[in-house]
Amino acid sequence: MAGTLKRLLFGAAALGVVAIAAPCVPRDESRTFEAENAVLTGTNVDTAQAGYTGVDPFFQCSLTHPSIQLHLRSDTDSRISGTGYVTGFDQSTDKITFTVSSATTKLYDLSIRYAAIYGDKKTTVILNNGAASEVSFTAGTSFTTVPAGQLLLNAGNNTIDIVSNWGWYLIDSITLTPSSPRPEHQITDLPINPAADSPARQLYFYLRSSIYGRFILSGQQDLSWANWVTQTIGKTPALLSVDLMDYSPSRVERGTVGTSIEDAIAHHQRGGIVSVLWHWNAPTGLYDTAENPWWSGFYTRATDFDVAAALSSTSNANYTLLVRDIDAIAVQLKRLQDAGVPVLFRPLHEAEGGWFWWGAKGPEPAKKLWGLLYDRLTNYHKINNLLWVWNSIAPEWYPGDETVDILSADVYAQGNGPMSTQYNQLIELGKDKKMIAAAEVGAAPLPDLLQAYEAHWLWFAVWGDTFINNPDWNSLETLRKVYNSDYVLTLDEIQGWMDLD
Repeated sequence: MAGTLKRLLFGAAALGVVAIAAPCVPRDESRTFEAENAVLTGTNVDTAQAGYTGVDPFFQCSLTHPSIQLHLRSDTDSRISGTGYVTGFDQSTDKITFTVSSATTKLYDLSIRYAAIYGDKKTTVILNNGAASEVSFTAGTSFTTVPAGQLLLNAGNNTIDIVSNWGWYLIDSITLTPSSPRPEHQITDLPINPAADSPARQLYFYLRSSIYGRFILSGQQDLSWANWVTQTIGKTPALLSVDLMDYSPSRVERGTVGTSIEDAIAHHQRGGIVSVLWHWNAPTGLYDTAENPWWSGFYTRATDFDVAAALSSTSNANYTLLVRDIDAIAVQLKRLQDAGVPVLFRPLHEAEGGWFWWGAKGPEPAKKLWGLLYDRLTNYHKINNLLWVWNSIAPEWYPGDETVDILSADVYAQGNGPMSTQYNQLIELGKDKKMIAAAEVGAAPLPDLLQAYEAHWLWFAVWGDTFINNPDWNSLETLRKVYNSDYVLTLDEIQGWMDLD
């Protein structure tokens, strides 16, 4: 065996082949599976895009010894460049299905080699026809590899589906590597605002010391849907998320009357925790058409407001309007401060998506606007009851540790999975020094999967109508399982958190 392997390696070296692992590695180490060898549904194999890779069966030690397998790659030798990649993701049901075996139940890191030659895309990964996770592909002209979360494989055969989602991308291969145990978190001791008031400090201490990595807080968007959970499931979410949308001046001038502050105070008074986001209607430039009415003015498609231009000079009219809007929201946040309500404050959410005007001009204007928000509310208005929650994953969008208390992601993937892809990306973004929350989800995560994947989300908050009450996203059986788990804390189980030392 040793002589045969030596001859194989010598021949490979002569051909200019590069080994990406040790010459032969145990089967329970990294394993790569070529997309063109999977079961294709609505998709097809192509070879037009250069740079795809593969494993030549001639070089697989597993053919001669069952305990080891050799993976060799080359960018130049066509003999070991695979037979192609998979394309044709143009319908929602298009997919690739890999069948993967595991000797035991085991957690693996998943990576996907892809090319997003048509722009930024998203795909969906489904394990064993169950939990789904969403993976982002960054636009590029060549194949590259992205970490795609983790998969808990069962002993025996497992199926891994890569399903279209946004579609219009190329898949070369997937690789599975046994996951390493997660190290202890190194969370920052104090809020980033040195002047944070006592309620804000108390909330931060409670989340850091009693919740993160130990439990997850149940949460719901909007009081009416939190009440629906109570009436339907018999448990009340620990956290309520409310929206400052109707306090935006360009909505108020058209007749909106916000009630979110009253809802937040009511939830606080019954012992709950409050999260606040802001669908910030653009200060001006609303199209107000049948296709894009004024009340959709937070969307990029509904306004010509240019955040980059507005921030280019403090003397221009649109900069003044930004400050006017921030000052209007400050009035509402002060009501919460005066009522003793600490707030998990999540403005400029989903900025990296670009579908909201604050993210439409790229990361630099969004980060600059975040800095303006933080400075105006903290230093000018002296609003000190806020814990600042950042809500984008990409590193180039991150405004920095100095103005962020908690990292978060909004994840809309069916199957009630652990969302490990986004969690691991946020661990990397914050160097494991920031707590991490699933600030908006379509599907409440199953607690056994959260624990198995060590996805230590601080809280989840399910979006309201069409999600929390939609059995395609959250069956009543699943919601009961989630809300009755010892790992998931409900309102009755966090009573007295404000009084802890």
